[in-house]
Amino acid sequence: MKLKLQILTSEKEIFNDDVDEVVVPTTAGVIGILPQHVPLVSQIAPGEIVIKNNNDSIMMAVFGGFVEINSNNVAILADYAARVEDIELAKAEQAKERAEKLMQEKLSEKDFILAEAELQKALMQLRIANKYRKSR
Repeated sequence: MKLKLQILTSEKEIFNDDVDEVVVPTTAGVIGILPQHVPLVSQIAPGEIVIKNNNDSIMMAVFGGFVEINSNNVAILADYAARVEDIELAKAEQAKERAEKLMQEKLSEKDFILAEAELQKALMQLRIANKYRKSR
């Protein structure tokens, strides 16, 4: 028995296939989802999604959003999601530097929060991309 996994962002569908298992970071902790998992809706925490199918693993970076599990269907609606190999290190490094610079300026509270979120996203991308690219 397989899970039907769909990962979407507001821009595009990132993944849509049958899989054996998916591991998702949530605000309540990392959860492993196998067929026949209990129905669940949870908020996603920044981190990595691990998709396992047969003997292959696909690693993805994710930032924000929700996961819904229902009848062997797993739907992830993410603010940001990308396969590790699709993360552009140079762009992530530039985003990190830009966010750090903005945070040092005298910003409104709203702008500071947005810059801080952008920094966290860039740091997560760099951490996950470097982790899996070094292990290859």
